[in-house]
Amino acid sequence: MSDSDAVLVLADGTVIKGKGLGCHGNKEGEVVFNTSMTGYQEALSDPSYKYQILTFTYPLLGNYGINETDFESDNVHVRGVVVKEACQKPLHPFMKKTLNKFFEEHSITGIEGVDTRALTRKLRNFGVMNGILKFPYDENEIEELKEKAKKIADISTQDLVSMVTIKEPKIYKVDGAKKMMIDCGEKESIAKNIIERKINLTGVPANFSAAQILEYGPDGIIISNGPGDPKRTDYVIKTVQELMKEKIPIFGICLGHQILALSSGANTYKLKFGHRGSNQPVKDLITGKCYVTSQNHGFAVNAESANNANLEVTQINLNDGSVEGLRSKDLKMFSVQYHPEVHPGPYRLGHIFDEFKAML
Repeated sequence: MSDSDAVLVLADGTVIKGKGLGCHGNKEGEVVFNTSMTGYQEALSDPSYKYQILTFTYPLLGNYGINETDFESDNVHVRGVVVKEACQKPLHPFMKKTLNKFFEEHSITGIEGVDTRALTRKLRNFGVMNGILKFPYDENEIEELKEKAKKIADISTQDLVSMVTIKEPKIYKVDGAKKMMIDCGEKESIAKNIIERKINLTGVPANFSAAQILEYGPDGIIISNGPGDPKRTDYVIKTVQELMKEKIPIFGICLGHQILALSSGANTYKLKFGHRGSNQPVKDLITGKCYVTSQNHGFAVNAESANNANLEVTQINLNDGSVEGLRSKDLKMFSVQYHPEVHPGPYRLGHIFDEFKAML
């Protein structure tokens, strides 16, 4: 392998060269960054990263390999991966394969040897932008790749939820209340947290109607996390609006938080570079407590519009003041922008699931 056989070309014309990692390919998508120091396996399998090229700011990736238990879905959803260094000789008792081997098996294209912190500073200063990751590449292709990068479709023009949602209902049977989850690209850790609390859970495709969901006789509804612009999920928004009329308890997580807001009449907007990592500080405005949270999203709820939609802002992000929690003023309905199921992240937010169980 040569010193430079892979290239990342951004929509603004920036060219970043490095060593190819994993599978040969030409991958296009939105270039974003994650600041977590661990949890790369969970991130790679998180459906919320659909259509994105993921940059890891931590300088060493893959040092504990890939195991059989830390997957968040059955597939890998990232378009490509950017790293400073990929560990070639990982060591962990539960490791089954190296990161590079995993990339090859799942057709993931990566680039290493990149100054990921410089790239992160660029994305923070100018905002996330589209890019093309190519491995291998020819020097004569650079100008053509620059032109192609300018024409990549914006993430807000696509319905990504329909690409990652389950195709058939998925039932988790235990003894307890009946809870339905609208699967917009859910992480398996959410289901695990529900099942641990002895609640029957049925995941349904995002295109299920309210009538189809009500046939199950649910005691409560969860709207899961997922990828992309929440405004592209008009079919889910319509379903949630119908379910709200039934006054069934509803709980939204991440994208589900945004969909709940839109269903109530609030508005959402795209963040400059999003929140992706496991160290986002969130303040609860009701209790005064502060939590360090795990997050992965590029859109947020407009606070003023939430107040005008009969919603109360209950939590805010202490870095930028964006909305992190909502609750209805007259319905049994609330949501959080972060991931209370963590994995990866600090395990201090399980009480969010307990609050929804109590609401049932």
